[in-house]
Amino acid sequence: MATFISWNCRGFMNKSSELKDIINKHHPACIAVQETYLKTDKHYIRNYKIYSNHHNRDRASGGVAILAANYIPSMPLTLNTNLQAVAIRIQMQSLVTVCSLYLPPNDRVSRIDLNNLISQLPSPFIILGDLNGHSPFWGSTDANTRRLQIEQLLADHNLCLLNSDEKTHFHLPTRSFHSVDLAICSPFLLPFFSLTVDNDLYNSDHFPLIITDNRHNPTNSYRPPKYVLNAANWQKFTSLANINSETIKSSSIEQALSYIVKTIIEAADSSIPKTSGKRRKQNKPWWNADCQQAYKIQRKAWGIFRRYPTTQKLYKFQKIQSRIQKNSATQSQEFVAEIYFRHYFHNFKPAAVV
Repeated sequence: MATFISWNCRGFMNKSSELKDIINKHHPACIAVQETYLKTDKHYIRNYKIYSNHHNRDRASGGVAILAANYIPSMPLTLNTNLQAVAIRIQMQSLVTVCSLYLPPNDRVSRIDLNNLISQLPSPFIILGDLNGHSPFWGSTDANTRRLQIEQLLADHNLCLLNSDEKTHFHLPTRSFHSVDLAICSPFLLPFFSLTVDNDLYNSDHFPLIITDNRHNPTNSYRPPKYVLNAANWQKFTSLANINSETIKSSSIEQALSYIVKTIIEAADSSIPKTSGKRRKQNKPWWNADCQQAYKIQRKAWGIFRRYPTTQKLYKFQKIQSRIQKNSATQSQEFVAEIYFRHYFHNFKPAAVV
């Protein structure tokens, strides 16, 4: 079960279905996403709060966001920076600062801006993002000037890199794999965090980074059950929640309070059902058996291409991927249309004859 996930989604709105798949698979407490392409804050993923920073351009491009689970306390952190960054503080084993950062490959990024960002992040912190730095230090076969900035940043602030040599990005024109998505953290967090890379692109060209806190954290896998009051047997509850006044009179205040609380809780447990405590999956009601089968075929084609990256196998994968995306869009549109017409005809009233 993941603690944090970082993913360059290449478009938040058109990858909402894939985001749900990632959440259902890994159940993260927090997701840092880059290249969201958003211009407004009118977006929603169930059970998650969204903190975003849009890239101010005429057209939707770039941008970053953080999705934080509703059941874990979190709050936004105000950043004064020219960089595409957003940060929150979230209560895990301790209070941790999470920053989602995107550094476009062709932008000039100043050392001052990077240092300024680090100075605004309360420790311990973790920076997750697509930094577009190529370096053998984190698994790239080539190198660029951006990597010098990143390596200098790590050295200047005594930061730790969680990446090993796993590839995080698929470059379609050259059919090559690179490591440009990084996870950087304070030294305090290094012994507890481990990083793996998901093997599915989820229709992006970046693989999600999966960061796991090796300390046991019950909040990641469980939320307290709640009473389902609408399904309560109130008659049974009333008969069981019988407070003996003589017991109250003969007890101290502490004993009386404990007795009342215990009686009410036992009555409630016997007469009111509870939720399971398990988190509900992200729902895709239009996703049917055909979609699931097509998705399996796509994943198989991708696995074959990764092992044997030839033009022919890439073409086959792209063809299957295009067909699935088209089919998924059709299924989604038909589902929405069906709901609309049901609602329309349910509320339709014939005009009165004059």
